[in-house]
Amino acid sequence: MKLLRVGPPGAERPALLDQDGTLRDLSALVDDIDGSLLADASALDRVRAAAGAGVLPALDATGLRVGPPVARIGKVVCIGLNYHGHAAETGQATPAEPVVFLKAADTVVGPDDTVLVPRGSVKTDWEVELAIVIGRTARYLETDEQALAHVAGYAVAHDVSEREFQIERGGTWDKGKNCETFNPLGPWLVTADEVPDPQSLGLRLWVNGELKQDGNTSDQIFPVAEVVRYVSRFMTLYPGDIINTGTPGGVAMGQPEPKPYLRPGDVVELEVDGLGRQRQELKSA
Repeated sequence: MKLLRVGPPGAERPALLDQDGTLRDLSALVDDIDGSLLADASALDRVRAAAGAGVLPALDATGLRVGPPVARIGKVVCIGLNYHGHAAETGQATPAEPVVFLKAADTVVGPDDTVLVPRGSVKTDWEVELAIVIGRTARYLETDEQALAHVAGYAVAHDVSEREFQIERGGTWDKGKNCETFNPLGPWLVTADEVPDPQSLGLRLWVNGELKQDGNTSDQIFPVAEVVRYVSRFMTLYPGDIINTGTPGGVAMGQPEPKPYLRPGDVVELEVDGLGRQRQELKSA
């Protein structure tokens, strides 16, 4: 299933994109697309049954904003330097273990919402990523099979980063990762049954129509199952939590001088195979 949330910020309603590309209203079946729903197998079965029976009312998508596909996200866990190509282009060694950091849940916005370039920024960068959406509480998972069984689905994420704040201003990466609007998510949550192999997905990103990133999750240093298993050793993952799994090569930081960092007025478009496409116009904060 392709689950999404549509409507104004803070007033989104649950919806489903059917096999014919028609937007369907889920409001009569579920309150929202959130951790409670994702952890409730019977509720998800009811949604599947209604979708299969063709009884869900259609929504007019014209002019309708698409919000983040998951509401009330508890935390956004991010994996840094998780593609061989990205580590190489930035001149960093391949990590021996996953690099883990957190983004605040309030950085999450819709897939086509405005991204704000922070005041004083000179190195705002792009990062297309595969996002994992957790569907079951995960603690101390031992096997890859257990890890994948705790995944509700996947989505497109844009891990926007301010490199000067992240690297040159002291402390941890948090300052360069948590500016407002720095995590567009969606358009859809695609349930795990529709993504049989998360390690064979193409990821692409364009800036002002120019292709900048063209990678594949097969280049991940730590694959999806290992990432979920590893993170569950250090923190409890709850339904509705998000894990951004890293970005392939092609970011601005890895390019020759002058590095083409993002500026107000730029347009970024990105996609992951089968998971949909995003488009953001950048403006000044």
